[in-house]
Amino acid sequence: RMEGFGYYELPTGTEYRGSLWDGMFHGPGQLLFPGGGGYRALWVRGVPTQGKFTFADGLEYEEEKWHYCDGYDRRFYTEICSGFKPPGIPQLTNLDPPKIIPEGCYDCGDGFYDPKTRVVVNYKRKFLRNADNDEHEWILRTCRKAWDITTEDKPKP
Repeated sequence: RMEGFGYYELPTGTEYRGSLWDGMFHGPGQLLFPGGGGYRALWVRGVPTQGKFTFADGLEYEEEKWHYCDGYDRRFYTEICSGFKPPGIPQLTNLDPPKIIPEGCYDCGDGFYDPKTRVVVNYKRKFLRNADNDEHEWILRTCRKAWDITTEDKPKP
C-alpha cells in the first residue's frame, strides 16, 4: 500500500497531495478540487481531524464567525477585497467579468446547464452530471440565464 508523501487523483478529478500511511490519507495533506478550491487538513487514517476549506477565489470558510454573504453584507468576495465598482457598472457574479453563458443555457455556479438536455457541463464544456428534477427546478428558478438583461437605474437629465 501507498506510504510516505504522494499525489493521488480521484476519478472526479480531485487530487490529494500529502502524507499517506497504509494506503490512507494520514498526516498533513490537501485536497485540490477541479473548480479551483481546496481543503487542507490533518488526516488520521483517512479522516480529517482539523482542516480549512478555501474557495477558488481565496475566500476561507470559517465555521464559527462566518460573515460572508450572511444577510447583512451581500457583497461578493471580490467586492470585499477590491471595493465596489462605480455606479452604473453592475457586478453580476463574484467572477468579474462573469462567464459568457451559451445560448439557451444557465450558469449554475460550477458550470453551464442546458435545460433541453438536462446536462451540466463545466466552464470548459466537460460533462459534470445529469440534473435530477429538484436541481432542474432550482436552476430554472434561481440561476442566471444567457438571455438575462440587467436593468440599470438611469438618472434623470
